[in-house]
Amino acid sequence: MAILDGKVAVVTGAGRGIGRAVAKAMAAHGAAVVVNDLGVTVDGKKEPSTPANEVAAEIKTSGGTAVADGSDIATVVGGQSVVDHAIREFGQLDILVNVAGILRDRMIFNMSEEEWDEVIRVHLKGHYCTIRPASAHMRERKAGRIINFSSGAALGAPGQPNYAAAKAGILGLTYSSAVALAKYNITVNAIMPGASTRMTDSIPETRAPGGSFRPSDQAANSILDPANVAPVVVFLASDEAQYVNGQAIGAMGYRVTRYSHIVPERVLMGDGPWTVEKLAKSFKAALGTDMKPPRML
Repeated sequence: MAILDGKVAVVTGAGRGIGRAVAKAMAAHGAAVVVNDLGVTVDGKKEPSTPANEVAAEIKTSGGTAVADGSDIATVVGGQSVVDHAIREFGQLDILVNVAGILRDRMIFNMSEEEWDEVIRVHLKGHYCTIRPASAHMRERKAGRIINFSSGAALGAPGQPNYAAAKAGILGLTYSSAVALAKYNITVNAIMPGASTRMTDSIPETRAPGGSFRPSDQAANSILDPANVAPVVVFLASDEAQYVNGQAIGAMGYRVTRYSHIVPERVLMGDGPWTVEKLAKSFKAALGTDMKPPRML
């Protein structure tokens, strides 16, 4: 018996890259998969067709069960549509994996309002648009797995202030949802992936984590193959991972990482209201001079 037998999954952004690898892995491990992809370029421009059809066909050819979906998950209507598609086609929804995203890279002092809004819309709002209807259905069934995609960019990525903000927001959404939904037997976790994809191809080598990303056409069977991210997602989607909730899990190459939550590191306590002068004298000695800016891992 496969680990996801009898489960139904929606995977957004499943036409290419990590989403494609996740959708195929879930199907290979027994899940019926709704392969969602709007069909857009890296910067979000619509393409003539969606690769979701190709991925669904590949899954079926391999003996799996899948259906393609072209809903725009960055809209409330689209998020509801993909969830309804799963329920209509397969009778239920057990797993939601939010991978879909775009890039509009620019330094903060050059970024337009449209470049900011569109990335926040697709990534952060897109997660809300699918989680809201999916969690409502899962709550009724008292079971579910929601797996979001954040990024190491949330820890500090120069030239990606919109993307970094969206990915950090996804962590907050994950933690909040995990706490709220735990009593309904629904777990919510976030993946911080590392793989060679269309999106990483567009990042200058000096800004890639470790300067290590290669063009995606060289990634198959390599350490940066998107397929290396998929096993972690499949595990988190399974009943075996019932005890994993509200976590940020890194998946890059052959390495799996559990990230810590933000916790107080040092505390400076006064015996009354602080004055600026008093704080200036105490801050250095109590909170240290070893503070470093965040950096993308």
